[in-house]
Amino acid sequence: MSVTQQYLLDTYRARQHGDPLPPAPGTHDLRAARELRDYRRFRAVLAGHPARGRIREALVRGLRARAHPSG
Repeated sequence: MSVTQQYLLDTYRARQHGDPLPPAPGTHDLRAARELRDYRRFRAVLAGHPARGRIREALVRGLRARAHPSG
């Protein structure tokens, strides 16, 4: 069963019982992504790493190592 089919079934059942309708699929995706980002930043700070720019810094280090190979 797809997400859309499950949503339609849940909506039908909610209307039959007079319950509030469930949120549509994808309604809270942006909020969940923001919460995940905030959680990862929080964990980085607890581990003693910078909260922002970690990926960019890793890419810069990799490019520098490639441009100046040791040995």
